[in-house]
Amino acid sequence: MRADYIQDPQQWASGFHFSVPVQVRFSDTDMYGHLNNTYNFSYFEFARIEYFKHIGLMNDWLDPKGHTIPVVADLQCDYVKQVFFDEKLQIHVKAASIGNSSVDIHYHATNEKGDTVFTGRGSVVQIYKATGKGSPWKEEEKSLFLPK
Repeated sequence: MRADYIQDPQQWASGFHFSVPVQVRFSDTDMYGHLNNTYNFSYFEFARIEYFKHIGLMNDWLDPKGHTIPVVADLQCDYVKQVFFDEKLQIHVKAASIGNSSVDIHYHATNEKGDTVFTGRGSVVQIYKATGKGSPWKEEEKSLFLPK
């Protein structure tokens, strides 16, 4: 892997404790049956939201009376192997590092053989709805990102 956010691929991969299954739909592919390179980001979004639900952050963000929301500040994908129509993937998600109001989320997509097909990372920032400024994580929120 050539992604600069991965120093030791085996150690990096072993740090994931959450994943969601995704099956590549026909509409996700190009005319050659390959996964269109834009759909990786949709898979990241799906997995990220499921991860946030799993750790217990989505309820607060979806509360109409809540004061904070998450926004994606940056997102990247590194393509390792071709992915085709009807393949079954696992999209693994973890918090790699936690900042004052941000979290660096890493993604690891594997096929049914367990091979890495693409990886990614992106920063999510919690902001105040009213001002658009960063909202610092509370200690209990930070603890949600730690592996259980």
